[in-house]
Amino acid sequence: MAGNKVEFLEWSFTKLSESIRTKEISPVEVVEESIKYIEQTNTKINAFITVMYDEAAEKAKKAESEILRGEYKGTLHGVPIGLKDIIYTKGTRTTFGAERYKDFIPNMNAEIVNKLDVSGAIIIGKQNLHQFAYGTTGDRSFFGPTLNPKNTEKVTGGSSAGGAAAVAADMCYASIGSDTGGSIRIPASFCGIVGMKPTYGLVSKHGSMALSWSLDHLGPMTKTVKDNALLLNAIAGYDSKDPQSDKSQPTIDFSSLLGKSIKNLRIGVPSSFYFDIIQEEVLEKFEKVIDLLKSQGVEIVPVKLEHMDELLISQQVVISTESFTSLENEVSEAPEMIDDEVRSRILGGMLTQASDYIRMLRMKNFGIEMFKNAMRDIDLMVTPTICALPSDIEQRVVYFDEKKEHPRIFARLTGPTNTVGFPSLSVPGGKSSNGLPIGIQFIGRPYEETTLYQVGYALEQLIN
Repeated sequence: MAGNKVEFLEWSFTKLSESIRTKEISPVEVVEESIKYIEQTNTKINAFITVMYDEAAEKAKKAESEILRGEYKGTLHGVPIGLKDIIYTKGTRTTFGAERYKDFIPNMNAEIVNKLDVSGAIIIGKQNLHQFAYGTTGDRSFFGPTLNPKNTEKVTGGSSAGGAAAVAADMCYASIGSDTGGSIRIPASFCGIVGMKPTYGLVSKHGSMALSWSLDHLGPMTKTVKDNALLLNAIAGYDSKDPQSDKSQPTIDFSSLLGKSIKNLRIGVPSSFYFDIIQEEVLEKFEKVIDLLKSQGVEIVPVKLEHMDELLISQQVVISTESFTSLENEVSEAPEMIDDEVRSRILGGMLTQASDYIRMLRMKNFGIEMFKNAMRDIDLMVTPTICALPSDIEQRVVYFDEKKEHPRIFARLTGPTNTVGFPSLSVPGGKSSNGLPIGIQFIGRPYEETTLYQVGYALEQLIN
């Protein structure tokens, strides 16, 4: 975004952290300049719902004192980041992008907030979203649509719209988003940043709004792959307060393979589904990325994934049913306070029969085995993140040659890994002819985020 800003706001937080560590730049200065730029830019793209002026200033002074005393905590110490406004922050309103909760102030912090506090990160504000985290476009919020900083006539993607827009516009160094069907990866792709949906159960969801408990994930949104891996290091880990948290998860340094050669890695490309409905420019950019990977000695292997449409349908039924259960009070007690489009989607879950819901849940186990078998002889898979370029704000049609689709199509290529819980990383893969970002999705086996970061980092270096 155009505007007056100091150079360090454009940096990755990995680069910034070195200047903070060596005391060349103060966390107080970083927060002051960040807030100044947020005030200047937020009127243009509407990425933040609440800016935490006093809290951020206080944390910045604390970080500065700690660093001056020689108590530097690591790369996140003194770094301003944003939170999707479904994540509870004690004493600061958490709205879910909804009128009913416009003044809701939690009396607790989400576990992810506690982890960020331990790392020394500074939460600078709460970010806009598609209302109740239920939508692929990011233009349905009580607080107004978030606009794409790459082209403000286009959607950011959803539902973690404000998080992606804020990072892309240099309003903060990173964001925490949620992803139920692609809600981190879709806006990351549309805004040209890096977004990770981690392995299911890797990051605690305690203290965040539940849309669909069997599909919800929290994850990092950043400017670079290295930043993403380091932020995941800070937020991952077992939490007894989250029933879905995996107690058996390994302790991993997710940055450990960054910069390692990708030569001889076997990367699978699905032979169907991911390319059945796709815009030509997206396909062309994907094919160029494949050529780049081949140039580094990667072996591209065709893989077969069957019954993917059924898996996608199961994901849609599960999210619809569970969202109605989660938000039943909202739609029954104050339906007029919910966006029409969002309310319609929630109410759709009321029609699901219990037997259908159970049958769709069983598809998860089938999907897990299918993905495991497909990845038995490869290291990871690569696909486009989204089958289309971003649509216009408020537009509800996406064009594929002669065919028209609803923007729900944006989640077609991301939704399956929510169902199976496998990690999926979206990294920028280039731009369209009119300058719109196009994302590339890497899919790995559970707890193999390090491999996704290894290849994502290599692609990032090749493109940059």
